[in-house]
Amino acid sequence: MTTPDAPHPGRRLWVWVSALVLVLIAGGVAWRVLRRPPAVQYQTAQVTRGPVVAKVTATGILSAVVTVQVGSQVSGRIATLHADYNSTVTKGELLAEIDPALFQANLEQAKANVLQAEGQLKQAQANVVAAQRTYDRDKPLRASNLIAQADLDTAETTLDAAKASVVAARGNLAQAKAQLSQSQVNLTYTKILSPIDGVVISRSVDVGQTVAASLAAPTIFTLAGDLKAMQVDTSVAEADVGKLAPGMEATFVVDAFPDERFKGVIRQIRNAPQTQQNVVTYDAVIDVKNPELKLRPGMTANVTVVYADREDVVRVPNAALRFRPTPDLLAAMGRTSSAPGRVAGRDGGTGGGGGGGSAAGRGGATGNGPSRSLWVVRDGRPAPTQVTIGVSDGTFTEIASGAVQAGDAVLTGAETTTTNGAARPTTPVGGPGRRPF
Repeated sequence: MTTPDAPHPGRRLWVWVSALVLVLIAGGVAWRVLRRPPAVQYQTAQVTRGPVVAKVTATGILSAVVTVQVGSQVSGRIATLHADYNSTVTKGELLAEIDPALFQANLEQAKANVLQAEGQLKQAQANVVAAQRTYDRDKPLRASNLIAQADLDTAETTLDAAKASVVAARGNLAQAKAQLSQSQVNLTYTKILSPIDGVVISRSVDVGQTVAASLAAPTIFTLAGDLKAMQVDTSVAEADVGKLAPGMEATFVVDAFPDERFKGVIRQIRNAPQTQQNVVTYDAVIDVKNPELKLRPGMTANVTVVYADREDVVRVPNAALRFRPTPDLLAAMGRTSSAPGRVAGRDGGTGGGGGGGSAAGRGGATGNGPSRSLWVVRDGRPAPTQVTIGVSDGTFTEIASGAVQAGDAVLTGAETTTTNGAARPTTPVGGPGRRPF
């Protein structure tokens, strides 16, 4: 039986050295993998050319240009109604009557009071005549010392009192005539007449109902003027009211005709604020023509006002303007700052200079708008580029000037891949939620 030879000491040393080398190689590879910056995956969008229509939307209520509430100035029972809903009336037409019996009786009483006051005036005037005669008779008698001075003084006093009674009687007569006039006016007010030409859109009473006008005139009818000319009272948010001006055209739709767009013109933007739940709005009054009488008072109008219309401009998605890289993303991209720098273009120049990259030189847009930073991808690497923006429609924003042209790819979001292969977003689409301007 043979015994296996023992391993040579040199061979055993070589095995240990080889194992140590393999461990060092594996550790180096692992260290490089762990120290390698995470891979970045970008979400991009394309810069395009097209229209950008900036508009303000709001809701409003349709109403007649002239709306009058017809009430009663006297209290009483409604005797008759001569108009109803949708009745067409003319100015001065009889709409309703209040029972005139009580007011007729008051008128007759006032007439009697006038007659009584006239009689009292005549009686006072007759007393003046009698007192004057007595005074005229006693005055020469006193001059001849045929009567005492006291008798002449009494006659003079009686004459003055008679004249004062005439003045009081005339005042009573004037008062009685005023009460007569008031009774006649109150009797006239029992007939409710239309103050305008228009249409009855509301009736608040029925025959037999009693109306009381002690504190305020009760509303009996609501009349609308010519319904062929209407208006929309629109509630515009304070953030949008500065974009509107009188004379701008507006379009709106109503639920009754969802497939039809109606047109109007802003007549006035009222300065009186309306605050509801800490939301401030302003009333923009829009004049509307209604020749076919399709629109009715009280309808809700969804109004759109276009304040800027760009037909063919360079535009970028708003998500690209809101994109802001985090410090982790900047490190993954090998950048220390998000400040715009020189970005190599396709032709080796700076910032997409070839082919009319400036929007200001291609569509007449000015560079007076606010400045924003865009991350443009060129040659596979993103870099920030400063641009001047114009109007926005909520989805796209006009690029008024800057080294960006149609066809460029811009970043809208990004995420990094960790060492275990999991994707970790570095910044959400939309960033901190800033508006594009």
